[in-house]
Amino acid sequence: MLLAIDAGNTNVVFALVKDGEIVARWRIATDPKRTGDEYAVWLHNLMALEEFDPKTIEAVMIATVVPRALHNLEVLATKYFDAEVLIAGQAPAEWGIRLDVPEPHTVGADRVINAIAAHSLHPEDLIVIDFGTATTFDIVDYDGSYKGGIIAPGINLSLDALVSAAAMLPRIAIEAPTETKTVIGTTTEEQMHIGVFWGYVAMIEGLISRVKAEIGRPTKVISTGGLATLFDEHTEIFDVIEPDLTIQGLAMLYQRSR
Repeated sequence: MLLAIDAGNTNVVFALVKDGEIVARWRIATDPKRTGDEYAVWLHNLMALEEFDPKTIEAVMIATVVPRALHNLEVLATKYFDAEVLIAGQAPAEWGIRLDVPEPHTVGADRVINAIAAHSLHPEDLIVIDFGTATTFDIVDYDGSYKGGIIAPGINLSLDALVSAAAMLPRIAIEAPTETKTVIGTTTEEQMHIGVFWGYVAMIEGLISRVKAEIGRPTKVISTGGLATLFDEHTEIFDVIEPDLTIQGLAMLYQRSR
């Protein structure tokens, strides 16, 4: 069994993958100061609650966009699991795809992994949207090459900035406005919901339209991340929702490394 670890800017996701199927997943807030021992106590307790034996883990695959978190995750893997430890993007788990950009070393591990998984599942021209701390748009060519993309502030980040900078604006939930037939709000909260939610949908649709026009060929749009399902209910722009794309990519990368 594989333990796949995806360390993002907001959360670290731990998933158990058996025969290509995700059988369990847990998440914890990202904290670069959290030690390998602390991770182990938390993770072993969760595994015990769901009756998974740590001894069945044959390999640990780690991907992170938080460099300071890597060392402690490696300590967790090497100290508490009698398993092979691999770092995504490093031998023997090299990417295996062409990063057709001037500075390939700057592309986030999660974005490359999403590109690998998306092309494996849908071998055509793709736009992969990942709703995380940032919302990223990644363009993958029909031959699997990574061609570049777009980085935009995540919707939660945008809302945090708005609320922190405007003293009289309240904290609101990230959700669709109650009234979806109008974009003219009559209260402060209604106006915020409209601006944040429909403004974000308009940004997504506008960028996708521009990218498709630039590619000039039929292009499939894949979305992943926690808010993908919420937005999918209010736009026709997504062709496929792949909620576990990054974990799937880590599992594929592990199989390639073997």
